[in-house]
Amino acid sequence: MLHRFTIRDIGLVGENSEALRRSLAYLRRNHFELVGLKELFRRLSGEGPPVDGAVAFTLDDGYFDQADVAAPIFAEFDCPATTFVTTGFLDRRLWMWWDKIEVVFQSTRRSTIEVALDGKLLRYDLGSPPDPSKRSACQLDFTLKCKRVADDEKHAAIARLAAAAEIELPEQVSAKYAPMTWEQLRTAESRGMSFGPHTVTHPVLARATEGESAREIRESWNRLRQMARDPVPVFCYPNGQLSDFSERELSVLRELKFAGAVVGTYGHASVAAFAAPSGPFKVRRFGLPEDLPHVIQCVSGIERIKELIRGGQ
Repeated sequence: MLHRFTIRDIGLVGENSEALRRSLAYLRRNHFELVGLKELFRRLSGEGPPVDGAVAFTLDDGYFDQADVAAPIFAEFDCPATTFVTTGFLDRRLWMWWDKIEVVFQSTRRSTIEVALDGKLLRYDLGSPPDPSKRSACQLDFTLKCKRVADDEKHAAIARLAAAAEIELPEQVSAKYAPMTWEQLRTAESRGMSFGPHTVTHPVLARATEGESAREIRESWNRLRQMARDPVPVFCYPNGQLSDFSERELSVLRELKFAGAVVGTYGHASVAAFAAPSGPFKVRRFGLPEDLPHVIQCVSGIERIKELIRGGQ
């Protein structure tokens, strides 16, 4: 599981592209099987050869750097990868809510901010003069708290935060936080990357109403099928913890004939877990480590053995 990629010219800090190259070079050199997500789910369900030693890559959200930076690297190593896109983001209807929070905390000239969230008054001390570490800590705290409230309250609180910080958030997303275009998506598709749905607006589905949650899933899948050549019928839950969705989301996914869904909870995909009643809709992932020795532990089975010792599936 990967997210954004470092581009120093615009101040974007994320995954190290050279570290990804080193990992892919190691996997190819040592004859690991690199599989696409559609193929992985097919084989986890019992069709085709076993998946022992197979590795699948996923990316979340649909930012421009995933098409511009990541897709060419995966193509260089003939490695399939699946990017889960937030379709309203690619349609330029919104920019990601956590990016708005980052802009507010990193741009404000105020030394303190007070903002109401879910009926509680939060006070953030940014330091005087402003302290970068304090800003980042406050940003993280507010972002985490936003994940625990209703979606409407989250957006209202971000607007209150911006007002309290005396920051005017622009309608259109800036270059650093921009999505890929649909044209970039299709170009990446032609180079071997595939795409799956990640909702329309990226709410935590458990914090949305039943109707909103169903619309987010249905409309994102419908839009992706309109715009991509061969979308993958695998869903990715926003935030992706097991508490962020429930049986009501699984019911919609089953109705739409999805092969399954991935979560953001650490763990390996396994046939045993996949065979459980809701197993195909709770396939675990782990973030790609930046250091090669840790990557080797993950793909060689050492981390899997640790999971089993700890009681994982």
